[in-house]
Amino acid sequence: MRGRHEDTRDRAVATRIGQAALLLHAGDRAEARARLLALWEELPPGPDPHRCALAHYLAEAQDDPARRLDWDLTALRAAGPGNRSLLPRLRLALAADYARAGRTSEARAHLVRAREAAEALTAGPYADGVRAAIIRLGQRLGA
Repeated sequence: MRGRHEDTRDRAVATRIGQAALLLHAGDRAEARARLLALWEELPPGPDPHRCALAHYLAEAQDDPARRLDWDLTALRAAGPGNRSLLPRLRLALAADYARAGRTSEARAHLVRAREAAEALTAGPYADGVRAAIIRLGQRLGA
């Protein structure tokens, strides 16, 4: 059973990730990256939904495509086995990273895994958005 301290910590971490994500989407990539990296250093290592989200946003905040790929791979590792709803989006992000790098075969492989993982998503706006993005990237890749 989770204690109140853990719940409070989880809410605080989620709030900080959300604030950094707002900065990122508002165009302040450097500040978002700095805040996300600071939070990354505070969290314990290992699979954790917060570390997964954090690494995924860190990927989005990167200017260098190779660093973006590194962070998305880190996000996938941080997802752990209990975060099946995140896997389609993470695989899709990796497919897009590999496509940007011109590594088409790896992009297609992750796209296939994204499609497979998306089959388990519960119907709704999130699932619809992920599936639509998979279709779009598949069309770009001719897959």
